Amino acid sequence: MMDRRPPPLADAGGATPAVVLGAVALFLLAMFAGSLYNIRFLPLFLAAGTLLCVAVPVIRFPVITSAAWLLMAGTSPEMWLGDLIGQENTITAIVKVIGLALLAVCILRYGARFDAFNPAFAFMAMFVVGLAHGLWPTLTAMDSLRSLIGSAAPFAFSFSRLSRRWCNAIITATIWVSPVIVGFGVVLAAAHLRPLFTGLGGAWRLEGSTHPAFLGGFAAAGVYAALLELYRDGRSRHLWGIVVNYLILLLSGARAPLATALLVTAAAFFFLRSESFPARRRLPLILVGMLVLPVLVGLASGSSHIRLLNILSSDARDLSGRDLIWPLFRQAWNASPWFGWGIGAGKVVVDPDSLLAKLLGTTAAHNEYLRMGVDGGYFGLGLLILMMALWAWRWTRNAPRTDRFIMRAVFLAFAVHSFTDNTLIAATASVMFAWVSAVFARAALEREALPAAAPVRRHQAAQIA
Repeated sequence: MMDRRPPPLADAGGATPAVVLGAVALFLLAMFAGSLYNIRFLPLFLAAGTLLCVAVPVIRFPVITSAAWLLMAGTSPEMWLGDLIGQENTITAIVKVIGLALLAVCILRYGARFDAFNPAFAFMAMFVVGLAHGLWPTLTAMDSLRSLIGSAAPFAFSFSRLSRRWCNAIITATIWVSPVIVGFGVVLAAAHLRPLFTGLGGAWRLEGSTHPAFLGGFAAAGVYAALLELYRDGRSRHLWGIVVNYLILLLSGARAPLATALLVTAAAFFFLRSESFPARRRLPLILVGMLVLPVLVGLASGSSHIRLLNILSSDARDLSGRDLIWPLFRQAWNASPWFGWGIGAGKVVVDPDSLLAKLLGTTAAHNEYLRMGVDGGYFGLGLLILMMALWAWRWTRNAPRTDRFIMRAVFLAFAVHSFTDNTLIAATASVMFAWVSAVFARAALEREALPAAAPVRRHQAAQIA
């Protein structure tokens, strides 16, 4: 049987220690010379040395470190760590830069590939067009560049060939990221650093170490990942993953993620056939769901401290101030309808020091179509939608039937979800599209393995005959 593991990055022969020692000596010499020139360079060299020490285990164990990064990104350190030291934007940038560094490690380990329809190209086009057209008055070119990097980073892993172990680790981490967030939130609450629940209008929402809306987005991604695996192998642990993520979705009070997750799950349960997860296993679950739904409606008919049940029994059309903030984005879009105001303009349309921003606690659009309209106009928005559609079509057209059905349903659900939430700039995008890249890469690996397996099957058939 052929060993398909990737080759080591360095030969373990006798020359390797000499090369490593030589590189260390040169680094120490450069640090010494730089410090003599200007002592202020010494902390930079020490930081670089620390990064090099960290890089060794990261390069040696890319699967473990990538899964750990995904779980760490899910805990939203810009929130819980930001509460302690501030610098939320800097922390967010560091998390995404670490993800890009892991991409570089994966490319070194497994090799690069050209992803022709990657949505990152749409953001690059909007950046260039924005510079040529002219940026929003309060948006600088450097701010726009930072927004470009942040917007493209979630899609970056698709530019690397990935191993089967990497894909499986990322998929598993996606299924269980929301329980990890809740568990870490329990630890923070026990240490009196951050509450486990947050209250709004008399209704309580589970937030863990992040924001309730983000937690709902992570849980929805966990539902999608567990559902895909359930239809592939039928294992009960994936069914439990779905149940746990739905419970977290309910407690988070995130309406749009819950609605889209229910739509994808219902579409799969009613219309997708699978030998691994046949109808006889699905039918009892459907009946339980039909029994639970009237109970939830009955609870919602009265007052409830659970936010989702509370909004079902009251007028909850605008709990996030969307009716107040959307007109500002429409006005900015109308001022430059075709090409927008450059990547990042949607972040500065609302003045963070304005009364509206202080009342709502945010300057975000809560609508990716409006935000992309401000950033790239009809050109940028249309290009991004086209690239997302082509990206999904390209990587699912030769995927297994269950993968193809569920992934396309997920992309449609994501398009609907984007009408009411920040789905591309939030931390959930990093987790969501790392999982998408893992699913796409696994399908490509399975497709590449088919020609190699065909001669073996023909040989076995000939021997039997």
